[in-house]
Amino acid sequence: MPIYAAYASNMDPAQMLERAPHSPMAGTGWLHGWRLTFAGDDIGWEGSLATVTEDRDDPDCKVFVVLYDVTDEDSASLDRWEGTELGVHRKIRARVETADGPVLAWLYVIDGYEGGLPSARYLGVMADAAEVAGAPAEYVQRLRLHEARNVGPGPDEPLDNQG
Repeated sequence: MPIYAAYASNMDPAQMLERAPHSPMAGTGWLHGWRLTFAGDDIGWEGSLATVTEDRDDPDCKVFVVLYDVTDEDSASLDRWEGTELGVHRKIRARVETADGPVLAWLYVIDGYEGGLPSARYLGVMADAAEVAGAPAEYVQRLRLHEARNVGPGPDEPLDNQG
């Protein structure tokens, strides 16, 4: 079966069980020479969405990923979830370094330019997913501390228009 590398909310095996029930977790690894970034400010999640891009200027950068053995049926389901038919994401292939050696995997990237901030809620979901999947604590902490767009009223603002 083809190997899918998840780097955002799909790192959470429970979420993937809902989206791709026939595709078990197959391990974890790193995209070396890639960086996590955000794009598609107008797509959803109250801000920009996670994507990855190669970074030839910083060979030490890397992105934690969770690997899944994906069936054809589940691949079609994931494509719908990720909006490939709408042009939101596109699939690419990349080499993932695992404890057992390199693996060729496919992943989704945003088909757009970088920019904007993710919502604090989205970053929290990503950090929780990374933690559940076994990402190193410092990686999870970087996600939790990433600059974010706060959504909703501030601490001194009323929750409704009533004052």
